[in-house]
Amino acid sequence: MLYDVPAPAKLNLFLHVVGRRPDGYHLLQTVFRFIDLSDVLSFDLRRDGQLSCENDLDIPPESDLVLRAARLLQQHTGVRQGAHIVCRKHIPAGGGLGGGSSDAATTLIALNRLWQTGLDRTALARLGVQLGADVPVFLYGQPAFAEGIGEQLTAVPVPDCAYLVVQPDAFVSTPEVFSAPELTRDSESIKITFFADWQKDCESFFGKNDLEPVVMARYPAVQAAQKWLAQQGVVARMTGSGACMFAQYPDLQQASSNQKQIAGKIAVSLQESSNSTGSMPLSAIRQVWACVGLQDHPLRYW
Repeated sequence: MLYDVPAPAKLNLFLHVVGRRPDGYHLLQTVFRFIDLSDVLSFDLRRDGQLSCENDLDIPPESDLVLRAARLLQQHTGVRQGAHIVCRKHIPAGGGLGGGSSDAATTLIALNRLWQTGLDRTALARLGVQLGADVPVFLYGQPAFAEGIGEQLTAVPVPDCAYLVVQPDAFVSTPEVFSAPELTRDSESIKITFFADWQKDCESFFGKNDLEPVVMARYPAVQAAQKWLAQQGVVARMTGSGACMFAQYPDLQQASSNQKQIAGKIAVSLQESSNSTGSMPLSAIRQVWACVGLQDHPLRYW
């Protein structure tokens, strides 16, 4: 049995779409970084070979990345054991934080340990990419400069920073964003060395997110949230394909201070709305977190 096994969220510190393969997959450049916002999974051994999963989401078994990861490892290794998995979700779905991919990676790592299948991280990553392009970085276990479809990873140092992470009231469809005709697909490729200068200044942004203009145009709640944050003096960038956004701070104290201020303003807005007619609450934002940027995945050395 393995209990309270973390599956952390990720941020894309920048995301450039630099091309497209003949098979339709987009070629990317990005830097992944883990944060301490995590789903939590538990794994109980089943001797009957069956796989089952409990979670907070209404997901069909064929679409559940946790079950798909467990089944893939079971089929690849020929193990006869099964598992009952409980997944407690804290990372919002459709937010660009990689929750599903992280859950899949943690499942591969944990069941590799529980079933004693003995695969190394390289072998697990080859399985993981079959589940999604973001899965390998969670198996890689450290901040990484990613290329290809996101599976070509090179370790990159990142500063000790904290982040304000904001969830707008929207669920963004990744396939819709990548299939949008207006998406920029020819950003200039960069070198890892260009990223080094950014590391020295945690309060500045490097590069851009090429998916952001598409999401802002198609999801009014995301655009409204970003605009409102800017009015509060918070410069926020979208992570992944959205909808979540983040702002960088030198330390957790500053991020927490802004988180409390924003949460307080949202509460006041909701209260004023309930006491008046015709006014709208600040409903473009669902939740705000203050998070620490991690230097390693919590399971890197498992």
